[in-house]
Amino acid sequence: MTAATVGAPAGGVLHGVGVGRRSVVGPVAQVRPAPTVPADAPLLVDGRPAEPAQVHAAVETAFADVAARLRTQADAATGTVRDVLAATAQMAADNALRTQVLARVDAGEPPVAALDAVVQMFAQMFEQAGGYLAERVTDLRSVRDRVVARTLGLPDPGVPALTRPSVVVARDLAPADTAALDLDNVLAIVTELGGPTGHTAIIAGQLGLPCVVRVAGATDLEDGVDVAVDASDGTVVVAPGDDVRAAVARRAEADRLLAQETGPGATADGHAVALLANIGTAADAERVGAGPVEGVGLFRTEVIFLERTTAPTQDEQAEAYAQALRAMGDRKVVVRTLDAGADKPLAFATQPDEENPALGVRGYRLVRSNPALVETQLAALGAAQAATGSTPWVMAPMIATPAEARDFAARARAAGVATVGVMVEIPAAALRAREILAEVDFVSLGTNDLAQYTMATDRLRGELADLLDVWQPAVLDLVAATARAGQELGKPVGVCGESAGDALMALVLTGLGVTSLSMSPGALPAVRFALRHHTREQCEQMARAALAASSAPQARADALALAEPQVRESLGW
Repeated sequence: MTAATVGAPAGGVLHGVGVGRRSVVGPVAQVRPAPTVPADAPLLVDGRPAEPAQVHAAVETAFADVAARLRTQADAATGTVRDVLAATAQMAADNALRTQVLARVDAGEPPVAALDAVVQMFAQMFEQAGGYLAERVTDLRSVRDRVVARTLGLPDPGVPALTRPSVVVARDLAPADTAALDLDNVLAIVTELGGPTGHTAIIAGQLGLPCVVRVAGATDLEDGVDVAVDASDGTVVVAPGDDVRAAVARRAEADRLLAQETGPGATADGHAVALLANIGTAADAERVGAGPVEGVGLFRTEVIFLERTTAPTQDEQAEAYAQALRAMGDRKVVVRTLDAGADKPLAFATQPDEENPALGVRGYRLVRSNPALVETQLAALGAAQAATGSTPWVMAPMIATPAEARDFAARARAAGVATVGVMVEIPAAALRAREILAEVDFVSLGTNDLAQYTMATDRLRGELADLLDVWQPAVLDLVAATARAGQELGKPVGVCGESAGDALMALVLTGLGVTSLSMSPGALPAVRFALRHHTREQCEQMARAALAASSAPQARADALALAEPQVRESLGW
C-alpha cells in the first residue's frame, strides 16, 4: 500500500518479495529456532554418556517418530499442504539418509555431528541439482532439526502456540511448520529466506494468507511488536502508525467488497476473458468448484506421481482425473500432463545425473526415455473423459518445437483425448507459436518458466527476483508473439503462470490478446474487478505502453498510469 511507505514510523520499513495482495496488522510471533547444541554434544542417559547401542536406538527412534508425526500431519491436511508434508515425511523416512547417519553413529561419531555431516552432504547435492531439489533443502534441514531435538530430548522447533491472531515470522518456514499453524490465529507469514515460488509461498497462497519472503532483518523483530504486512508491496512496517492502520482497514474493506462480485470475467465493454483457478489435486477441484470460478486453467498432475515409489496405475489416475472433472461439472478443466523429471525426480523413472536439471529431461521430454509413462497418463485421461462425458483440455509441458507438439497431439488423440494443447514456457516455443498452434487446439503460457528461460535466472533463487519480475519487457514480447499467433489462427491462448494473478498485469495480458487467465483462487476477485472497470481498448493501450518500456519497473509504471483512478484506489495500486 502506498500509505505504508509514506511517513513510516520510527521502526521503519522492511522490504521483501510479496506473495498475494492482501495486507494485515498484527503482533509478531517468532518461530522457535532449531536447537543450538554443540556438534560433539553427547546423548546422556541418567546423566551419563549413553552406550553406543543406546545412541543408535535413540537416533533410529527419532527418525521414525519424526516421519510418523509428519505423516499424521499430512493425513490431517488437504491439498498442497498435504502434499508437501508427505514429501517431508518421505524425506524423514529416507533409508539412505537414516542409514548413513547411523553408520557414522556406530563408528563412534556424536549424533549431532553425524546428522550435520550427512545432512550437509545431501543439501549440497540438492543445491547443485537446482530447481525442485534445491527448494527441498529447507525440508531436509527441518528434518535434521526435528531429529536432533527428538534424539536429545529437547523441545521440537517450530511455531509457538498462538493465543491471539499473529504474524508468524521465521528465518524460513518448513512445510511441517506451515501445516501446524493454527489458522484461526495466523494473519500473515514473513520469512527471511525463501522465494516467491517456494513451499512457504505456495502454501500461504493456498491458505489465503498474505506472505512476504526474503525480508532481511525479519528475525530481529521482537515478539509481540505490531507490524503491518503488505503482500502487494512486499513491505513490513514496524510499529505502524494510525495512517498505515487506516490504509490496511480500507484495503480489507475493499477486499470484502471485491469478493462479492462473482460474475464471469469480462472487460467493461463485454470482451470475455475466462477466469480460471490453478489446482494440484482432485480435492482442490472440489473446493474451488464450489466458488465463483469459470473452471480450472491448470491441473498440476505431477502431485499424483511425485511421492510414490511406483507409478500410479491407469485406473488410479483415471479416477483422480474423473473426480476433478465431476467436481467442475460443465466448466473447463485444463490438465497439464506430468511435469517431472530431473528437477522433480521420480523414484520409478530416475534420470541420469545432469549438470543443469532445469535444462534436462523434464516434462514431455520424458517420452524419450519412458514413453509408457506418458502413454499411460494419456490413456487415463481418455478413460476419464469417456467415464464422465466431460472433455478435459489436455496439454503437455516443456514443448520446444512444432514437431514435439505434433507428436504429443498424435499420442493424445490416439488415446481418445478430444482437446489437445501444449504449454508455451520455452522461448523457442513462443517464437514458433504459430507453427505450434497449427498442430494443436490451444496453448497456455507458463510465465514462471518462460521468465526463467528468457532471463537465464533460476526461478527459485529469491535474490534474483528482480530479473523474474512479471513485467520484464522481454518476457512480455514473447507473450505478445504467442497471443498474436492465437489471434491469427483463431485459437485460445491462456496464461497460467503467476502473472495471471496480478490484477494490473491481467489487464495488459488481456490487451495482448490472451483469452483466459488462471491463478490462485484468492487472486480472482481483484482480477475480475480490474477487468470490469476497463475497456478492451484501455487494456490494449496498457499493453502497448508496457511493451514499449525499457525495464520492468517502467513497464508497470507506464501501464499503471493508464489505469482507472477508481481501480487504483480500490486495489491499492
